[in-house]
Amino acid sequence: MYGALWRVLPGPWWVRLLIVLVLVAAVLYALFFYVFPWVSPLLLPEDVTVE
Repeated sequence: MYGALWRVLPGPWWVRLLIVLVLVAAVLYALFFYVFPWVSPLLLPEDVTVE
């Protein structure tokens, strides 16, 4: 999968690397500011079943 993504991206290797870093940063931003806050009320730490 990563090889296919690398081949699809345009430009020399350093441009591809920059694009991949921007994509990773965008995914992490979306996770930390949208996905994790939305999921956190659903995951209550008080409901632990392991004793």
